[in-house]
Amino acid sequence: MKVAVILGTRPEIIKMSPIIRALEKRRIDYFVLHTGQHYDYEMDGAFFRDLKLPKPEFNLGVGSGSHAEQTSKIMVGVEKILANEEPDITLVEGDTNTVLGGALVAAKLHKKLGHIEAGLRSGDMRMPEEVNRIVADHVSDQLYAPTDISYNNLLREGISDSKVFVTGNTIVDAVRENLEYSKERFSVKDLGLSPGGYFLVTLHRAENVDSELILRGLLSSFRNLILKYGLPIVFPMHPRTTKKVEEFGLLCEGIDIIKPLGYLDFLQLESKARLILTDSGGVQEEACCLNIPCVTLRDSTERPETVNVGANLVVGRDLKGVLTGVEKMIGVANDWLNPYGNGASAVKIIEIMRNTYG
Repeated sequence: MKVAVILGTRPEIIKMSPIIRALEKRRIDYFVLHTGQHYDYEMDGAFFRDLKLPKPEFNLGVGSGSHAEQTSKIMVGVEKILANEEPDITLVEGDTNTVLGGALVAAKLHKKLGHIEAGLRSGDMRMPEEVNRIVADHVSDQLYAPTDISYNNLLREGISDSKVFVTGNTIVDAVRENLEYSKERFSVKDLGLSPGGYFLVTLHRAENVDSELILRGLLSSFRNLILKYGLPIVFPMHPRTTKKVEEFGLLCEGIDIIKPLGYLDFLQLESKARLILTDSGGVQEEACCLNIPCVTLRDSTERPETVNVGANLVVGRDLKGVLTGVEKMIGVANDWLNPYGNGASAVKIIEIMRNTYG
């Protein structure tokens, strides 16, 4: 069996890392194709080094651009490599333009396709990620759904249950494999913080940072939280957000802005936070795995499992919603049951592939 692993963003590197390790351990023939959708090569390289992963055999370096430009570049590059390498199955993960481009090429070349983290739905077709994940699911030959909710989403859309497997989410594998190792590299005390003594913020989605009104309002909400709770807010600011803050001339007084961290350092920052405020899907999952309360700064989530177990609350973007959400979540008992599995998702996925294509 020969496996193509396609990835293009740092969250994909994290969630694919347990898959790559499982392939290595079982000495299965595979290659990694990095599209370069995240175009900070130095930072991507650090992720591979930190996670002790081999360098990708292929890197397309597609970089930034509109959705059409980026996806088309991905498709052109992926097509050449899949046609030459002829894998038995191609794996994509999540909902990025890399997933969309890789899935479409595999389907058009009549190559078997497996979609990891299949079946997630926000119900909001304005989100490009929702379009990407739906298309990928409907052209996949095997769909690895993390939970029963995602499994049932797929069946409702008419996808045969013979294609769908509930495997858990590889984010649990990644967190468990890397949490202890990360302690050796980084401590929140390095930033002058105490465990449980700060809020952590991440913010990068276009709907939040591309609007001056919304971004200004969110920054105001963060300052209000500092005044109300007397806890610092640590904000590793995404380059896109930094650009918009500067473009709009917004002020961040009182908020501890730091540069983006590598995955292992950020994992420690998450694990010691009192509460996390985010618009990231992956951070919602990681907070749930780490038993840290989460407040999601969006109108919807494709991770309803986190809400159902009491780990997460979706509050929107206005000041009242944010303050009310934090007040509710800061007092929750951090004893929910992780809905994403026991950390053996990668092994399950590899065994399903071997039973079918090995």
